[in-house]
Order: sequence, then C-alpha cells, then structure tokens
Amino acid sequence: MVEMCLSASAAEASVRPRLCTAQLSCVQQVLVRRACNPKGICSSGLIYCRDSDESSSPHQTTTISQGTATLHGLFIKTDAADSIPAVLAYQSRQPPPSGDRRRKERRDPGASARARTPRCCGIEVETQTSNTSIKQVSTTEVQIGPMRLMQDPIQVLLIFAKEDNQSDGFWWACDRAGYRCNIARTPESALECFLDKHQEIIVIDHRNSRYFDAEDICRSIRATKPSEHAVILAVVPCTSADQEQTSILPLLNAGFNRQFMENSSITACYNELVQIEHGEVRSQFKLRACNAVFTALDHCQEAIEITNEDHVIQYVNPAFEQMMGYHKGELIGRELTELPKSDKNCADLLDTINTFIKKGKEWQGVYYTRRKSGDSIQQHVKITPVIGQGGKIRHFVSLKRLHCANENNNQLYKSHHDEKYTGDNSQSESHSCRCKNRRKDSIDIKLITSQSSDAASLQTRRYSSMARIHSMTIEAPITKVINIINAAQENSPITVAEALDRVLEILRTTELYSPQLGTKDEDPHTSDLVGGLMTDGLRRLSGNEYVFSKNVNLSHSLLSVPNTINDVPPCVVQLLDNEESWDFNIFELEAVTSKRPLVYLGLKVFARFGVSEFLNCAEATLRAWLQVIEANYHSSNSYHNSTHAADVLHATAFFLRKERVKGSLDHLDEVAALIAATIHDVDHPGRTNSFLCNAGSELAVLYNDTAVLESHHTALAFQLTTKDRKCNIFKNIDRNHYRTLRQAIIDMVLATEMTKHFEHVNRFVNSINKPMASEETSSHNDSSDCERTANIKNSADNQTLIKRMMIKCADVANPCRPLELCIEWAGRISEEYFEQTEEEKRKGLPVVMPVFDRNTCSIPKSQISFIDYFITDMFDAWDAFAHLPVLMQHLANNYKYWKTLDELKCRSLRLPSENNY
Repeated sequence: MVEMCLSASAAEASVRPRLCTAQLSCVQQVLVRRACNPKGICSSGLIYCRDSDESSSPHQTTTISQGTATLHGLFIKTDAADSIPAVLAYQSRQPPPSGDRRRKERRDPGASARARTPRCCGIEVETQTSNTSIKQVSTTEVQIGPMRLMQDPIQVLLIFAKEDNQSDGFWWACDRAGYRCNIARTPESALECFLDKHQEIIVIDHRNSRYFDAEDICRSIRATKPSEHAVILAVVPCTSADQEQTSILPLLNAGFNRQFMENSSITACYNELVQIEHGEVRSQFKLRACNAVFTALDHCQEAIEITNEDHVIQYVNPAFEQMMGYHKGELIGRELTELPKSDKNCADLLDTINTFIKKGKEWQGVYYTRRKSGDSIQQHVKITPVIGQGGKIRHFVSLKRLHCANENNNQLYKSHHDEKYTGDNSQSESHSCRCKNRRKDSIDIKLITSQSSDAASLQTRRYSSMARIHSMTIEAPITKVINIINAAQENSPITVAEALDRVLEILRTTELYSPQLGTKDEDPHTSDLVGGLMTDGLRRLSGNEYVFSKNVNLSHSLLSVPNTINDVPPCVVQLLDNEESWDFNIFELEAVTSKRPLVYLGLKVFARFGVSEFLNCAEATLRAWLQVIEANYHSSNSYHNSTHAADVLHATAFFLRKERVKGSLDHLDEVAALIAATIHDVDHPGRTNSFLCNAGSELAVLYNDTAVLESHHTALAFQLTTKDRKCNIFKNIDRNHYRTLRQAIIDMVLATEMTKHFEHVNRFVNSINKPMASEETSSHNDSSDCERTANIKNSADNQTLIKRMMIKCADVANPCRPLELCIEWAGRISEEYFEQTEEEKRKGLPVVMPVFDRNTCSIPKSQISFIDYFITDMFDAWDAFAHLPVLMQHLANNYKYWKTLDELKCRSLRLPSENNY
C-alpha cells in the first residue's frame, strides 16, 4: 500500500517536478495514515515523530516502524525506494524558497534500520543539531550561588496548524541555536507532546484563529504543572504603520509570556529564541534548582528560619516547626515582632544582635526564645545577613539548635547577665565543646560581640526593629486566624477566596459570638430579650436626667437565724434533707423561712463543702456573713431576690458534686464557686443593665456603662464582707490565697453578664468539649473519666472556663427545673420585666423590651425564645462535660409545655382550664 502511494507520488512528480511545502506535508500525512491504519494506530493519520539518536540531519525526521517506509528529513526511504526517491530528492536539491530558508540535504543510510514504533498523538517532527551545522555545546553550565548546574539543550515546541515561512523560520532558528525542536499541528498533539517532553520554549501561532484558538491552547498548557517553568511565545500578525498596536494584556491573561511580531527571517527568530533562553528560560532553570535546595532544608536537622529585610518570616523548615511548636502556616508572612518573646534575655543582647546584623555581619550566640506552648528554651543561634540587589541586606537566615547542656542553663544565663556579652569567648567555646560531643557535625558557637569596635556605644544606641523583636506583645488569636485565612486565599480558587472574604468580614466585627438575628419576620420576643440582656441599652433621650439610686443597707438586719446549724427549726431541717436532689423545691424553703432561704441553705451547703475549714473562720462568722449578704437582696423583687440566690447556690453545689467537675477543680475553686453563687446578684434593683444605662443611674456612671450590675454585685459583696470583722470570712486566710480566691469570685460573677454569653459558651466548647471528645475517641474507652480530665485539671485557663460555665448554667437553670418550678420562675421574671417596661413608660425612658407589655405579652413565646437562643446550646455543652441527663429531660419537657401553650394561642403561664395548678 505504501509502495502504491509512493509510486503515485512519483507519477505526479513527473508532471509537476516541484512540490510546495504544504503538498509535501500532505503526502507525508497520506503515507502515515495508510501505514498506520492496518495496525489500528490513529485513524486520523497523525503520529508522534522522533529523530534518530545517530541522525546527522538537521531536518525534520519522521519514522514509521512497519518496515515499509521511512520518511527521513525531506527524504522517503522504503524497501523499494529506488522507484521514487527522485521526486523528493529533487525537491530537496532545489534552492531554498527564500534566503531565510536554507534547507540542506542530509542523507542517513541507516535510517530505515533505526525505524521506531510510532505513537499516536498528532503530527510532530523533531530536529536536532547536526554534527556539521552551527551548534552549541550539548550542555550549558549555569551558576546560581555556590551551585554549578548543567543545562541540557533547550527544547522548543512549535504549534502551527500549517507550515509556512514563519514556522520554517523558527525551525531553522532552532537548528542554528542547537535546540531540539518539535512541531505540533493540533491542540491535542501539542498538549500531549508538551506533557511528554516538557519543552522550555513554546511558540504558538496566534495569527489566524481559523485552524485553532491559540489562547485556548495556551490556557490548556498552563493548566498543567510542568508549564510553570515554560516560556510561551505568541506569534502575532504585523500591524501597518497607520494601525494602532493592540494591547498585550489579553495575551498575558491567557498565559503567554511574550509576543513576537510576524517575521520569517531566521535571524529574527534566532535572536528572539536566544533572548528567551538567556532571560526567562535561564531564570526558570535556576528556580527549578531551588527545589533541591528547599528539599535539603526540609530534611536538615537544624532549625532554619528565613526572613526578609523587614523581619517578615518567609520560610521555616520542619525542624523549626518541631522545635518551636508552630505550624509553618502560623508563621510564614508574620513579622517576628508578632511572636511572643522570652523575658530571660537581657536588653544588651538584643542590642548586640541588631548591631551586628544591620552592619551585614554574622552573629552567633546563645539565645532564649519562647515556644508556642509558652515554655522558654535556650538555643544556639546563628544569624546571617544575605546581601542582595543594590548591595543591601535582603534576607536574614537564622540557624537554630537547642542548647546541648540544658542542665547548665541557669548558670549560663547568670553568666550572660554578669558578663553582658562583652566578649568573653571562653564561655561560648566551652559550650561548643560540649555540643561537639553530642553532634560532631555541629558548628562551634562563639560569641563575637567583642569583635566590634562599636561596643562602647551600645548602651546609648536606640533599639531598632530587631531589638524590638522580643519585646512586643503576643499576637491576639483572632489576628492569627485572620492571617491564616489571608494566606490561604492566595492559592485558593476564586469561589473559595470570595467565601473567605466573607469569613474575614465576620471575623473583623466585634460581635463574634452573638448570633445575628434577621431583619425580617424576626421573633420580637427573641429580639427584645437580646436587646434587653445583651446590650448596654444606651439609647438615651435628650435632656434625660433620671437617676436610679437606692440606699444600700450596710447594717446587719435583725433576722431570726439559728445560733448554730443544729438550731435550725425542724420544718427547715426536714426540707433541707432533700437539698442534694436537683428537684429540691426552693419555694417551699422560701415560704418556711419568711423569704430568707439563703442563710439556711447556705449554712447546710457550706458545711458540706468544708468552707469554714478552708477559710479558717468560725461558723458564727460564716452565719453573720450569710445574714448580711441576704439582707442586701431585695425581697420586693419578683425574681432577683435571695430566693434566686439560694436557687443558684443550690445548682452550683449540685454541679460541684458531678464527677468530672469535681475532678477538674480544687478546693479553692469549690469555695470560690459557692461564694460567687451566693453574692452574684446582691443588691439587684430588679432592673436590667440597659435600664440603668438609659436612666443614667449612679451605678452606670460609676462603672462606665460596662457590666454595671455585675461589677456592683462583686464590689458591694467585698465591701460588706470586709466592713465588719464579725462577718469577714476572709480575715484569717493567707494573703496569697485571698488574692487568688477574690479573683476567682470576681471572674465568676462577671461571667453572669449576658453580653459575653456566646463568647463563654464557644470558648468552653472549643477548649473543653472538643478536646475531650477527641481524647475519648482516641482512647477507645481504655481510660477513666479522671484520667481523661487530667490535662484539663492541670490547666488554669480551662479551670476558669469550667467555673464560668458552671455559674452561668446555675444562674439560668430555671428551664431545666421540674415543670412546676419552671413555671413559677417564668412568672417571676416576666413580672419583673413587666414592671420595668411600665416604669420606662412612666419615666419617659426608652423601652428596652417592648414585648414585655403586661397586656400583650405571650409568656410561652418569651420562654421559647429564651430557651432557643440562650439555653439549649449552653446546656448541651455543659451536659456533654458534666453529664446531666435529669436536667436535659426536664428541659425537653418544659420546652414541649411552652410549645403546647403557644400552639393553643395561650399567652399566660397556664391554660385557663388548669384549675388544679
């Protein structure tokens, strides 16, 4: 079949002895199709072509492996080649069509014997520098820093749908430059050829979109990983003198690096390719070599940190991450000034380091730094300035390793302070010797501060940026989060980047933990609860001079209280027998104690937890203290009275008996929690913080409209306690214990302020619930609860979160009480809000919670909103830690009760027909 085709071609040649280039190409395609189809290879007749390793021809080479024909350069060889070579030989012997296309005849007798199996990926032809043509050395030596690289001959891919003067110009330019060249005719073959050979230069015909879309081809190549090191050139048509030249931006956006105005001159094409080689290709070749450098750095055992001249971290290796406890994503892009510093370094050392590196000198020495966990570690540090463009310092490279003699750290630090790094090298040399024993490859660490003649001026020199690196405040966690997201955006798809932009908008707000309510069809009950409980209510009226004040009773009221706990009336004793049960009825205790249940319950609970023993105070002192605290609760308040305080105390004591809570807190924490519960609402006026701020009350002015009531409760409680030794329960404890206890009490009471409700809940979930859940999963139930909470107990921060969560849940536990108690508390808080609304209207103040109008309010709706918005998530989190199935069952039952009333359009506490209640 091939012979017939070749004979036909010869016959045609007798009529037209000279074939144009396009016709010759067509003949090649026909031959290829007919030779490949019997084997089922590429029905389109497009094959992948490679030159012979031994070929001396600078021309294009096509090889067919069926043993029937070999098209070599511009010559066709077959087993019966004698019948047809004259045609193509004649073509090859003709002068070049133009002066720029000087094709040379090169015969290779052994070409057919070296025929290879074709690969179907499109028409491609390849040229390689001949032994006789002008050529470069096979490899080029390239220097990058101390590295000596050997660059193989450049490979070029020409993508031209049709052969013409321009494609020939680049072809022969590659031959002159000694480049290896491939030609692709279709987008598919171009992509496959590039993925196979990874050419450094790609030339795409962008003159005519009739055959293919050059920009689409460019984008498809750019979508591959190897293309990041390729230079893509667009051949564009020439513009006339009166025609305005088009912008190159569309080409750049498509992925092209350069454009080439149509010019078929071999010299012009040669100059363009050589410029690209010595410019972009050489730069990309050096960049590829950097991968080896970074691989070495990543496997280096020394901790390495690279910053720019402004001390912004640009690289850290895994050894650095392991030593410092950070992930590289937390460090790269941040300034060193943002990282926590160790306070063990003297100021002179920082000044010395800065003096040396700013002068371009290398500094070596011993330095203290702080890990992410907060631990200070001692390191041998070597900081090397790297000089860059313009002779300026462009980077700092820090090599760090742990000090090998940690047992001598204290002595070393002392000697550093004594000597103040004035140049005593003997000490550092001894350090180096000890390090050599451990690691023979380690570099000797010597302090070289004495080498500078400027040492005398260090005391008066101002600290510059490096000196301030370890004196800045620790970065806020929210800033860390924002920085991580910003870094993630750089390499994210556009949809992900846009979503992260929205995340950043939310994170930059101040109300991070408060759910956002919709502006349409929102539940007015929820909206008013949020407005009343979670804002400062500063919606003042002009000229409002209303001031809320009351006379604080600092004296001891004459209450009928027992002399000792054994003198408690029998009826009270009987009620208190059930005090440890969650279903304990506080209202019955309120009734039998004439609205003074706090003293009686307090004596019982405090005795059970050994509060007097811990405080080293007499029972009489504790009794007097409970009496004066209860006297300053307002019995006239419907809700915020001493019964509520006793209820919170009861809930706190109940929580303290739960295993996980008990295993996580110390005795001091227990005492602090019980005292905080007792005093948490003392002298509450029965009005919200918003009311007091709007009214311009004395308390709001005193506490700057911030946590007004909570600040007042704690301040007054300590004032009442310390005013009289008879009731001063703290008078006999150690001062340090008192400070710790006082701080814990204040922190817990302030946690009951609702503006930070969601912050406290979210921190508890993220710091307690999630880590414990992960630990339980990994332990496969092999360890006990006590073992699993060991880490929590050892963390002061986590203990604080537990105490805050405990008192918050105790403060608003009403929806988790038995139904009858829940209904009673709901009625009391509603009554208090009704009274506030009425007073706001009467005094002309802004109405904080308009929904709590006595005539229109739906109590079931308000309870549903309160449970949905504040209670459910918080108690889910607390239950996950403390295990409170009884409470969660009550919560579900009560929520169902309120839902039923609401569905029946009932706005009161009970259905009208419920006479049995």
